[in-house]
Amino acid sequence: MADIISSAPSAAAGSKPGEGRAATSGGGLRWDIIELLFFAYRDFVGDADHELEAFGFGRAHHRVLHFVHRYPGLKVADLLNVLRITKQSLGRVLKQLLDEGYIVQKAGNNDRRQRLLFATAKGEALVAKLAGLQTERLNRALRGIEPDGLEIVRQFLGAMIDRDDPDKVLEAIFGATPSNAKAKE
Repeated sequence: MADIISSAPSAAAGSKPGEGRAATSGGGLRWDIIELLFFAYRDFVGDADHELEAFGFGRAHHRVLHFVHRYPGLKVADLLNVLRITKQSLGRVLKQLLDEGYIVQKAGNNDRRQRLLFATAKGEALVAKLAGLQTERLNRALRGIEPDGLEIVRQFLGAMIDRDDPDKVLEAIFGATPSNAKAKE
């Protein structure tokens, strides 16, 4: 990290931190927002990362557990699409969560080949703890922002998401099919 910091262009004399870099960057690149997103993401997931270390889990475990908890009965195939990962990538993480009792897997009612995932009480408790940490960070960041400002935050984050793929979780979040969501934009 020291190499990155020491090789960064220095700010002009009398300017505020970051002004020199923003002013000298060409091509209209949004370094300010890019870097804010990097650091916001680092700290947002860092709260949960620290807690997960005690369980021998990482971010992949968190993502799987989050979506399984939020969408009970989620098919493994749909989870792969949501996370945009391969079966191989999911395999180890899912096996560990199943083996340690955070998630259970059931066959589908209509199609016994379907693997439906559900969080156990143990999994729900861990998700609640992690979401509580992240909610505290969000609440601190959103404190003092008016309701209109909160809606702008939601719109910005929603606009950052690629909605070209038919994604059932995004459909649930946005309350519309991807084609309807695009039509609204």
